[in-house]
Amino acid sequence: MDEFGVYAVFGVNGPPQRLLSAEGSCRVAVAVPPSVRQVVLFSSGPWGERICVNAELNDADRMPITIGKLTPYNKCLSWEQWEEETWTNSVTLNVTLEGGNLGKAEPQLILAVKEYTPKDTVAPLASRELNGKRKRERMAEEELDEEKETKREEEENMCPNGSLEKTTPIRKVRGQTKGSQKLFTSGDTIKTKGANGAGEAQGIVGRTPPQSTARTKSRQAKTPTQTAPLVSPSGRWGQTLCPIDAQTAILIGGQGARMQFCKDPMWKLCTEDMSWVAAETLAEGPTPEARIGHTAIYDPDSKRIFVFGGSKNKKWFNDVHILDTQSWKWTMVEAQGKVPPLAYHSCSMFRGELFVLGGVFPRPNPEPDGCSDSLYIFDPNLSIWYEPIVTGNKPSPRSGHSACVMQERKIYVFGGWDTPVCYNDMYMLDLGLMEFSAVKTTGKAPSPRSWHGSAVLSDTKFLIHGGYNGNNALSDTFIFDTDTSSWTEVTLPQLSVPRAGHSIITMETTGRHHFSEDAGDVCMDAGSCSRTLLVFGGGDNEGNFYSDLTTVGVQELLGDSSLPDCM
Repeated sequence: MDEFGVYAVFGVNGPPQRLLSAEGSCRVAVAVPPSVRQVVLFSSGPWGERICVNAELNDADRMPITIGKLTPYNKCLSWEQWEEETWTNSVTLNVTLEGGNLGKAEPQLILAVKEYTPKDTVAPLASRELNGKRKRERMAEEELDEEKETKREEEENMCPNGSLEKTTPIRKVRGQTKGSQKLFTSGDTIKTKGANGAGEAQGIVGRTPPQSTARTKSRQAKTPTQTAPLVSPSGRWGQTLCPIDAQTAILIGGQGARMQFCKDPMWKLCTEDMSWVAAETLAEGPTPEARIGHTAIYDPDSKRIFVFGGSKNKKWFNDVHILDTQSWKWTMVEAQGKVPPLAYHSCSMFRGELFVLGGVFPRPNPEPDGCSDSLYIFDPNLSIWYEPIVTGNKPSPRSGHSACVMQERKIYVFGGWDTPVCYNDMYMLDLGLMEFSAVKTTGKAPSPRSWHGSAVLSDTKFLIHGGYNGNNALSDTFIFDTDTSSWTEVTLPQLSVPRAGHSIITMETTGRHHFSEDAGDVCMDAGSCSRTLLVFGGGDNEGNFYSDLTTVGVQELLGDSSLPDCM
């Protein structure tokens, strides 16, 4: 194994089989034997100018079950059937090499793997054997099983299904069916559209087709030709967007159409020209596994991003991954203490520690997943989790809520859900006293919702936008004033498209940039700066997943007199 090669091991007893070599085809498809329940993919030898190896496990209809990527810094992948709900007996491993001296385009090589016995070695079979009558009969027999597995997969990411909006909380209407409603359902046709507004970049929205249409088009789309590299993130929801300096934010994770995890999980946004750069292969070390419902937060003192939790199909995470933005190296923390696997929780940074509140956690079947009301703190210096002693009136169990740190003293928690209840209440955690209290608010409050976006606008104000109320995605926007404990609804044409599971951040931008037609002469002096609200992605519960980036000047939201000089 002195020269470069990509190898696979099928099953715990199978020998390594070479799939890609330095001189061979750059694309290989392998039919995984029905008895195999584990697949390990790894590289050996010098990478040279090769960039990455993309890997997909596809079902009988060529739809991805799970995806992964080998890089010069992450040279091994493994999958097990119990982790993937849609892994049936007709699974194909597709491997594609990118970068290096590929020469002329090679046709896709199709291999098969014999079931392993100690006396036999694994040898590739002729490609025509995969296209014979036996394969067609096996696919026909498993069609019904595949449909059942797809239905089981769609049970993930459930929302509260309260059908009426009331004051907090919304209780389930008597006589309502027990089945929970999925956030994004299948649409009728495939669409591409932009959710555009003033000062907004064009975005691509993919709408999920019916299952039969999706299968037909997936067969048509599978050709030996390579697709052009993306220049911006694909449409998604459940991702994180994390600012790391005045001009840069990092996008991590997310899930798109047909509940497939994004094949482009990591991007770098440059706010100087609002351009995107694919960033997964830029960092060394093991990257976090594809996921949604995780959190990513930046510590400006250590210049590191902390990624925690999330879920992937029926797999839940309680791991901590750290990206050092100076060395661009990923590390996975072997933390002490106990914290459960959580998704759709909130995570706030205070004095170098991570404050994780609420979230969904798994329960043994047949019990439904539960919501947490616990507060966990992670100390990066000691690599330890602990539960602090908290007093007062704490929030009820929930997930999909928001949490904003205000003036480095208080965390304000709004909304969320715990099936079948959806909330629009507000709680405040005093970080000095470690005491919770319910916040009595005035003005028109946002309706009950979860999976909304939030962002701090100033020392005393934060914004809530969009979300999901159990029936529909929302598009309204509200600003909360912590000094007066009052809500104010604002109208923003730029954010008129309903969406949930999106990302909202604020960043400082130099005065020469205009993000709103109404910004006019704001902060145009040399050396001046302004804060800008950036909204990315999300979905509308109609099968649309957004990749647009919308920008709004914070001064447009608050007015010239209410915003102090650049913070």
